[in-house]
Amino acid sequence: MPRHILTVLAFILVTFAVQGLSHFVINVDHYASIGHLRAEPIMPLGFATMTIQGLILSVAMSRLWPDGTSIKNGMLVAGFFGLFLGSYMVLTESAKYTVPSIPMWMATEAAAVTAQFCIFGVVLGFIYRKRDTA
Repeated sequence: MPRHILTVLAFILVTFAVQGLSHFVINVDHYASIGHLRAEPIMPLGFATMTIQGLILSVAMSRLWPDGTSIKNGMLVAGFFGLFLGSYMVLTESAKYTVPSIPMWMATEAAAVTAQFCIFGVVLGFIYRKRDTA
């Protein structure tokens, strides 16, 4: 149970740091050019989403490697989940929403999701690393 809690908290921290930095600092003009976005996001819904996603990642790790694993495997699992979630953010959102530049949208979202899941993969692997019993 402590690993699940730690994983969820780590996922929220990494996701909020990377996506928050992307949305509210680095790419402010990019997101401001999208007419359909709320001026103020509903933060509890975002935190609920991050909690659910972090829990899913934690359960996957605990089922795949119940005795612990490596940072490499943490990055592998995070990478696959990142591809799964990122494909929606990069491809579907640009197809669904009226964005000023589809290539710019795709590049911005791909950079953020790649950073998010690479960083989280290292953290996930560290949390679930095999511990020496000696």
